[in-house]
Amino acid sequence: MLLHISVQNYAIVDHLDLELHEGMSVITGETGAGKSIMLDALSLTLGARTDSSVVRPGADKADILSSFDISNIPEAQQWLKERELWSEAQCILRRVITREGRSRAYINGTPCPLADLKALGELLIDIHSQHEHQSLLKTDTHRRLLDEFAGASELTRAVYSLAQRWRTTQQQLEQLSANEEEHRARRQLLTYQLEELETLALNAGELEQLEHEHKSLSNSEVLLETCHQIIDSCRENDSNNILSTLASLLQRAQSLNGAPQAFIQATELLSSAQIQIEEAVSEFNHFADYFEADPQRQQWLEERLNAIYTLARKHRVQPEQLHNLQNQLSAELAELDADDASLEHLQQAAALLVDEYQQKAQALSKQRSLAAKKLARAVMQQLHMLGMPDGEFSVSLQTTNNPAPALHGLESIEFLVSANRGQPLRSLAKVASGGELSRISLAIQVITAQTSRVPTLVFDEVDVGIGGPTAEIVGQLLRQLGETGQVLTVTHLAQVAAQGHQHLFVHKERKQKTTHTAVKRLTYEQRVEEVARMLGGIDLTDESLQHARKILDNAQPVATAQRA
Repeated sequence: MLLHISVQNYAIVDHLDLELHEGMSVITGETGAGKSIMLDALSLTLGARTDSSVVRPGADKADILSSFDISNIPEAQQWLKERELWSEAQCILRRVITREGRSRAYINGTPCPLADLKALGELLIDIHSQHEHQSLLKTDTHRRLLDEFAGASELTRAVYSLAQRWRTTQQQLEQLSANEEEHRARRQLLTYQLEELETLALNAGELEQLEHEHKSLSNSEVLLETCHQIIDSCRENDSNNILSTLASLLQRAQSLNGAPQAFIQATELLSSAQIQIEEAVSEFNHFADYFEADPQRQQWLEERLNAIYTLARKHRVQPEQLHNLQNQLSAELAELDADDASLEHLQQAAALLVDEYQQKAQALSKQRSLAAKKLARAVMQQLHMLGMPDGEFSVSLQTTNNPAPALHGLESIEFLVSANRGQPLRSLAKVASGGELSRISLAIQVITAQTSRVPTLVFDEVDVGIGGPTAEIVGQLLRQLGETGQVLTVTHLAQVAAQGHQHLFVHKERKQKTTHTAVKRLTYEQRVEEVARMLGGIDLTDESLQHARKILDNAQPVATAQRA
């Protein structure tokens, strides 16, 4: 319930503190006094948009604060706890608008986005304005009101969420399906290329070994010829071989006596060279004895290398990159296979979403069907009470033939009305009379407000275009709502004002250079004068005062008790 409103430097309001109570509080005052300013300011703490023009001239900022008792609003408590904004059983919403146009929002003293104010505000207050009938011309409003009346808001959100998830899944499916043909062709190419590479079975480092071996086999004749030449030159040549010559020279050098140390060291090096040459000749003999040229091996190597080079040219890569290419193509093929698995998974997910959606949507349809009949009967009763004895009201539920899950369920919803006897039921948009539309709108608002889980209801001049006995009935209806909750009603009708549990009077206080809006709570006698003014004008006569007193006394026992 709304406990307190504090408004500073908003429009023509300098400073205003207003305490509010349970029951029906009526707000009256002359036209232009600023009755709606309070509600506009309240709307800002509920997330409404605005600009710097609302800041009172001469002030730096407008500051509006509203506090609520949420001890009986578990949804609001849960909302605050989930965001770590919980502060016992009271909730304070604040909005600051600067002269420069900047806006700041707070929940229980913590800065927050404007969207959070709006989301929380929807759990605290439901505002019905004199322009509500304009939104009633839209079928989206019809659906929302019916679902709220049916108590199916959670089910409605579930259906909406499932339809959204299904649409997202379908978009992903369509995207994958659109690429399926391209993926199929790519998969066939990759499979063929991988088969070639797997058949080649090139191992890492194999190419270098093959090229080295091939080079060796290609030079086999030259190798053997060179080997024999070296052996002949070092040992086999009888006339002049290196070892025999070296032995002769070494023998001569070693036979010298008294040779200097440097000569002796050089001789030792020559002896070491003889040993190394003998070892080298031994190795060359071993190589010549065991080396065999294998023409078949050489041919196989040439064919193997040709296959490698050909496949490398085909893929436009270097031969040594073929092994990495095979790994890359395998990874790409695995990714395409994963897309196939993802496509199958999405198809299964979409089917499950459709099944769940159908269950929820059918349950919603049943609730809507039952609620539509109850709502139609209740609104018709109110229409008869509001001076439309021949008025008829019906809620049309038309099943849609769309096989895809729709965001708002399995049917379209529209309110149909007949204002006069003999006229067929037509959509609200085709009701010609503004007065009839106002009454219909009021009847619908009153009925749907009774099922609202929001504890505070605001009616801003919803009785425009209504008078006489009908106005008294409107007041009684609003008072009934106030018996079980909190109702704020801005009105110009004395019959409505007389029904309030409390009466707030909005007026202008004029000073030398400025004008401010002020609000005061009226006593019983002050209420008599205000109701008399609303009935008869500026000059109050004994007759108008007596009439006002009678209206108040007949309207509510509470008002009589206030005289004490």
